[in-house]
Amino acid sequence: MFAVQLLLVPLALWALQASLCHGACVEVDSDTDAVVNEGFKLGCISCKMRGEVPAEATVEWSFMPKGESEFTKIYSYEDLMSDIPDERFYERLDWNGSKKTKDLQDGSIYILNVTWNDTGTYRCIFNRTLTFTSYEFHTNATKIVQLNVVPRLTRGIASILSEVMMYVTIIGLQVWLVVEMIYCYRKISAQGEEALRESALKNGSKRRIALDSPSPLHPFFQTSIMTPSHYPIQEEQPRGLSREQMDEK
Repeated sequence: MFAVQLLLVPLALWALQASLCHGACVEVDSDTDAVVNEGFKLGCISCKMRGEVPAEATVEWSFMPKGESEFTKIYSYEDLMSDIPDERFYERLDWNGSKKTKDLQDGSIYILNVTWNDTGTYRCIFNRTLTFTSYEFHTNATKIVQLNVVPRLTRGIASILSEVMMYVTIIGLQVWLVVEMIYCYRKISAQGEEALRESALKNGSKRRIALDSPSPLHPFFQTSIMTPSHYPIQEEQPRGLSREQMDEK
């Protein structure tokens, strides 16, 4: 019982530590092809290097249309509040990043009803403040998304080839598995037949040895057969003589 308790202590500590952990942050590039008259997510992720340090962040999006040379602020998110200063995107942008926290790591936004005029370059800026015991540290990160609006999505050659290779790999693995199973089955069957054959040969040899060998009787039970020569020889008494005559002789 004591050994079981010692085993449960580290398991309980591990479960407590796992419950305090947060989801991992992974920086992924945004998609770049948006379909006209449909929705599209502009991805912007900036992970903290020190996850245990408390921090606050703000996100600012700017847009430079195709053919122009300056960025215009179109969206900002700070203190759980969003602002859309550009009329072109009014009621067409929605927050799609980190929820219910000021420690932002995902600053993605969602464009509703994409138009042809949305083609261009989008810039996402993270302004983060890390709070340490005796000071604060300010840092920023910038992400660029080059958006292209298309009438419909077309699959690239790389995507088609990757899907074909995936199916070929799956089919090849299944064929290899079937061949391996057949080979193992035949090998096991051959070994079983060989074992039965050896067992039959051993049993036959044992029977022949038992028939050819003499009966192993104990010497006590082995009695010699008495032949007539072994019986004691008795002298023949002459016929016609009385006992007294025999005694006189």
